[in-house]
Amino acid sequence: EFSTSGHAYTDTGKASGNLETKYKICNYGLTFTQKWNTDNTLGTEISWENKLAEGLKLTLDTIFVPNTGKKSGKLKASYKRDCFSLGSNVDIDFSGPTIYGWAVLAFEGWLAGYQMSFDTAKSKLSQNNFALGYKAADFQLHTHVNDGTEFGGSIYQKVNEKIETSINLAWTAGSNNTRFGIAAKYKLDCRTSLSAKVNNASLIGLGYTQTLRP
Repeated sequence: EFSTSGHAYTDTGKASGNLETKYKICNYGLTFTQKWNTDNTLGTEISWENKLAEGLKLTLDTIFVPNTGKKSGKLKASYKRDCFSLGSNVDIDFSGPTIYGWAVLAFEGWLAGYQMSFDTAKSKLSQNNFALGYKAADFQLHTHVNDGTEFGGSIYQKVNEKIETSINLAWTAGSNNTRFGIAAKYKLDCRTSLSAKVNNASLIGLGYTQTLRP
């Protein structure tokens, strides 16, 4: 498999591009991925999936920058079943790797997730995040707490086949920095829709979407 992408920024005049090649050996559950971008960064990923156990994926992800000689890598493991998902990443760093972990549980429309990272060099928990959500056919609720100081929540409601609305709220403990926003989407037909959003900073966004090929 081959894939490419490119971006151009009119404000800076900078352009960037990416090239990715992927080769799969399905009988052994192996996938080899090579990545390159215009910043001359090379990436190699090797993954092994669903062979040791159903739902288990093991990955080695490495990055090399020829211009500077910088090298980095990660060991990744994830295990997914119908009602839960577990995962962990470990940075390959001899000065002291950082360990990342997460878990998501699902039950009758409810989702609960936890994410953490531990810096072994400092023996310190650097991330401690929790989220709770509920999803129904036309309604979604999501709340989260990051490091015990950042709080947020959002509500999505599909009013009917043409109208969708959402509200989000976030604040930081010990400050007056509260963020609030509302958004709406109106479906003109099966291929065309209009959207609008506004927040408490008086920023307004308008959107028009046209599907050329469903």
